[in-house]
Amino acid sequence: MQYLVSVIDDKTGSATPDELAAINAFNDRLEAEGHWVFAGGLADPGTATVIDNRGGRAMVTDGPFLESKEYLAGFWVIRAPDLDAALELAAEGSERCNRRVEVRPFLGG
Repeated sequence: MQYLVSVIDDKTGSATPDELAAINAFNDRLEAEGHWVFAGGLADPGTATVIDNRGGRAMVTDGPFLESKEYLAGFWVIRAPDLDAALELAAEGSERCNRRVEVRPFLGG
């Protein structure tokens, strides 16, 4: 089963060099153990563009958008046999990047 592990940041800034090294080591481990599907870090939320096509007309807005203390800073898509295994991997990812993470399964398994 595949899971999305979202990295939540509180606008404290980019990952430090030590955090980046730990994240890269974790990525290598995920790949070596067959858990790796895809991952990436995201640019600052101020670089985002939102397209809202509700109502049949596209509205394009440049960011930032929300008055929020947290934002999506990056993610992993991982492969794990069950939620417990995904949570164990996510806990290590959280420790490595020094940020909170959210784990959600993909629909349809």
